[in-house]
Amino acid sequence: MAGSTAVRIGVQVQPGGTPDYQTWRSAVLRAEDLGADAIFTYDHFHKPFAKIIDGRPQLASEQPDVNNFEAWTALASWGEITARAEIGVLVSGIQYRNPDLLADMARTVDHISGGRLILGLGAGWYRKDFDVYGFDYGTTRSRMDQFDQGLARVERRLALLTPAPLRRIPILIGGGGERRTIPAAARYADIWHSFEPIEEFRRKNELFKRHAGEAGRDEAAIERAMAWPGLAAADAFADEGVSLFTAEIRPDENGYDFTELERMLSWRDGR
Repeated sequence: MAGSTAVRIGVQVQPGGTPDYQTWRSAVLRAEDLGADAIFTYDHFHKPFAKIIDGRPQLASEQPDVNNFEAWTALASWGEITARAEIGVLVSGIQYRNPDLLADMARTVDHISGGRLILGLGAGWYRKDFDVYGFDYGTTRSRMDQFDQGLARVERRLALLTPAPLRRIPILIGGGGERRTIPAAARYADIWHSFEPIEEFRRKNELFKRHAGEAGRDEAAIERAMAWPGLAAADAFADEGVSLFTAEIRPDENGYDFTELERMLSWRDGR
């Protein structure tokens, strides 16, 4: 395809509702065997029962407890059991861990994996995680204030650690909030991940470029990532410069269904 952008395919293999840890572990290995370029988990202590509508999670009326596993302890294991794909959390709530400690955890997983970590960071949104584990949910503004402060601490700590990470760990920031998230991504992110329809993405991408320029950064050096929009829309996003597409895979009573990932990989290989 003339003028097309080289693309990568990521998959978020969610643990919520998995029969057991071994089933989740096997799904991670299967995703790498199929050819996924990046494999993510989520940072939730409970599975959110929600749908994403217009880029925002809409929670179901009931939020039952089901099998689930913590992200970063699992991620260290993924660094050992995988060999090629980048790995990470899409995304890690900044409030759940001291930001300096989180940077150290990321550096350690980067070494375990041979330099394959993507450090996904976000402000947190699922109230049940906060309330049950004793974190202050606060307000959107207070969580975003913590996010901005935490990003600066993570960046500073990564530069001070001995030994240093094996590479400059790419920071992924997810979200399309125009007042706080996009400006934060423009200042700190190596990858900006969003969820918008194509016309909305074009508009927000121009805003992102402006904020990056104001922060003294080359916007072209910041990767654009997008939640998988489906085959019909994928080419349009790739032609706008999106080079990382991510899909969610959730378990059911039969395990994990990789059909959509296989479609994505086939599309990638055909570009």
